[in-house]
Amino acid sequence: MVSLKTPICELLGIEYPIIQAGMAGGPTTVELVSAVSAAGGLGTLGAAYMEPKALHLAISDIKARTSKPFGVNLFATEATDDFSRLEEVQQVLNSFRTELGIGGPPASLASPDWSSEQLEICLELDVPIISTAFGLLSAEQMAQAKSKNAKIIAMVTTVDEAKLAEQAGVDAIVAQGSEAGGHRSTFKLANHPYGAQIGTMSLVPQVVDAVNIPVIAAGGIADGRGLVASLVLGAQAVQVGTRFLASEESAAHKVYKQSLFDSTEESTVITKSFSGRPARGIKNRFIEEFEQAKIEPLPFPSQNTATKDIRAAASEKANPEFMSLWAGQSTRMLTQEMKAADIVREIMEQAEQLDFKK
Repeated sequence: MVSLKTPICELLGIEYPIIQAGMAGGPTTVELVSAVSAAGGLGTLGAAYMEPKALHLAISDIKARTSKPFGVNLFATEATDDFSRLEEVQQVLNSFRTELGIGGPPASLASPDWSSEQLEICLELDVPIISTAFGLLSAEQMAQAKSKNAKIIAMVTTVDEAKLAEQAGVDAIVAQGSEAGGHRSTFKLANHPYGAQIGTMSLVPQVVDAVNIPVIAAGGIADGRGLVASLVLGAQAVQVGTRFLASEESAAHKVYKQSLFDSTEESTVITKSFSGRPARGIKNRFIEEFEQAKIEPLPFPSQNTATKDIRAAASEKANPEFMSLWAGQSTRMLTQEMKAADIVREIMEQAEQLDFKK
């Protein structure tokens, strides 16, 4: 018997050991974050692509909606562009632009790097929990965050990354299995070009054994069974992404959500085609045709910037074949939109029915 009230609940000031993943790019709305937190979990704003002014407004809005703790997720990596091969990549992308009825590519491209400003805003507004992807805060940034009493969570995909995170002084670790949707947090892609491919079932207990701070399980977790299994493996909470992506409060496009409902455990692939960094999403024409062209995508974030106009046009035209449909491997569990609070409640009820102590 393992209690559903774990030590990390006290650490983060939450009622239930459920963390909504901070999915960057827009789906984690103020409404979603505040609803999950108000329901007893931890809502997380995916802020990595947000302009500083928009981030400031969003954090202020969340605080106005709920007094409960919430998190903000940032990229802990420098946005260094490399457009040296842009011309050959654009030759492939232009065929998609033609089909979508948009003009040629922008005359100039540059990926903004707001990471330092984003962190400053989080500290200025006393965000209680800050999580990082793709790496760790610097020693100076960590000291600044600690001085503001912020709790720091780092996402990792290997035991070695977990050890580095603990040494850096983080308060908790998210162990992301390869089943997870979207971009995972592998620190050095030179060692793992398509991200470290360790599944959640294998990764979590090994990370738990290797560190002395709380571990949060992530990757393919979408219901109470996943929560219970994760706690048995030694995790103290779960991070759930795709399930909340399909919630009513999520800003994911209607056809994106329908693609989730129509997909199965076989639908997703890991691709660099949209962003230049490996990410798991539902296979569509963009992925198929870009990969068939045998042209290596630009590195992240340059590829992400180069494809931005295509993704925006596809969204405007409600065409899922050219959207980045990030999703994990447990999509059969998604059948319809639900309110975020109901998702939290359902996961907890399922877990309690499995004879866990409250």
